[in-house]
Amino acid sequence: MELEALLKKHFGFDTFKKGQKEVISSILAGKDTLGILPTGTGKSLCYQLPGYILNGQIMIISPLLSLMQDQVEQLMQMGEKRVVALNSFLSSEERKNVLQNLRKYKFIFISPEMLGIDFMIHKLQELSISLFVIDEAHCISQWGYDFRPDYSRIGDVRQKLGNPLTLALTATATRRVKEDIIQSLNLQDVEKIESTVDRPNIAYYVEKLADKQEKQWRVLELVSELQTPGIIYFSSKKAAEQMASYLIENGVAKVMAYHGGLDHEQRILIQQQFIYGQLDVICATSAFGMGVNKENIRFIIHFHMPMQLESYLQEIGRAGRDGLPSVAIFLYSPWDEQLPLHLAEGELPSELQLDWLFARIKQNLNIHQDISDMSHQYKENGGFSEIQWRIIQAFIRQYQEVTGPDELKAIISIYVMERRTVKKNYIYLMKKWVESNTCRREVILNYFEETPISNKVNPCCDCCGMNLLDYQSIDKQDSTEESQKKWKEYLEKILINSEMSK
Repeated sequence: MELEALLKKHFGFDTFKKGQKEVISSILAGKDTLGILPTGTGKSLCYQLPGYILNGQIMIISPLLSLMQDQVEQLMQMGEKRVVALNSFLSSEERKNVLQNLRKYKFIFISPEMLGIDFMIHKLQELSISLFVIDEAHCISQWGYDFRPDYSRIGDVRQKLGNPLTLALTATATRRVKEDIIQSLNLQDVEKIESTVDRPNIAYYVEKLADKQEKQWRVLELVSELQTPGIIYFSSKKAAEQMASYLIENGVAKVMAYHGGLDHEQRILIQQQFIYGQLDVICATSAFGMGVNKENIRFIIHFHMPMQLESYLQEIGRAGRDGLPSVAIFLYSPWDEQLPLHLAEGELPSELQLDWLFARIKQNLNIHQDISDMSHQYKENGGFSEIQWRIIQAFIRQYQEVTGPDELKAIISIYVMERRTVKKNYIYLMKKWVESNTCRREVILNYFEETPISNKVNPCCDCCGMNLLDYQSIDKQDSTEESQKKWKEYLEKILINSEMSK
């Protein structure tokens, strides 16, 4: 059966998005594949469709519990019952039942932390894994913007599982990150399917404002004027909630706040309300967006500065998946970079925390003892966040058999120092992009070593003279032929310009 027929049968789509068919064809040809497809191009389909062709299990490693749950629930909604996520959301009884019946599942999602458990590896070795998938594969690279130490051992796990056919997926990766992914996974003859990071129907607009108060007023104005639906991104839960309340009080739109502090049921409810048009705007942290399939998001506003261009592109890539004109608005005020710098510091354990922890390890604990024995005792007393503690766990698991406490502390300290430098460089690059007076799209393409656009006709960003009036709501209740015609004509202009630039 042709791939298009399978696509229609299992997913209801008539055609593939750019890059999907190429990745799937490579996998079905038995080639290890690195797929770099921008946000909004349906990367999950690249392993879901082969799952209905290949005989064994499809194993997907994903770094985010919320993303795993979203993908599991979406597959279930499509009628696929042979899907499970091995993560902390399972109760001990549920986990026991799943592991006893693991062969019955077709799609198995698993967190990288679970791969550090020997018992789990033994259970996976009993399976017939036909496709080994690494989602968000940039987390493998120490030069990636979101490096996870737990991801660095995936290559060893792959080897223990017999080096199954492998698919590594990410939305953005520089040349250095791509090389790291391939080397870490030990992919000998890898097929690289790369699509441009450019989304020509999304315009970039940076607006510089005096302070937080002026930003808040401007968000109110923008939400009142722009065509919805839209997402406003914040770096803190409190700021997202405050803005949602402010917009509700002023009656400009149907709004809710979304962040990792909500329980699972609340998050699912808000996602569904947004997907089905019961909400106009979501005030969100970066926890929102992954796995949310909504085609017609018209604007993305960033209230706070993201920590790097890569995550910024991922977040704005949630707009305009239907191909229609959309806009990404970045609101900047002086010293905005201080918040991401502070957050970057907080993601890594401090030298004082490491001194405190390893002093107690030397006093009270044999370093070769299992890390889980010390978790409850030291994590809270040392003031470690979940992210900080995951880093420490990963290094102790990796090195506890071959080194002592002093050497291990030195290894972690060097890692922290290097990661802090990398993160700061990414933030200052983000600031440089904001302050640039040249085409914002071309700066991004240059960063990813892509060919700059030539023969541009329409302004694509504020530096090129774009006008926000083009993205104002014609009439939120208006569905007349004339309004639809206007959007269609505008889309055609963008697509023509995109073809001219190739």
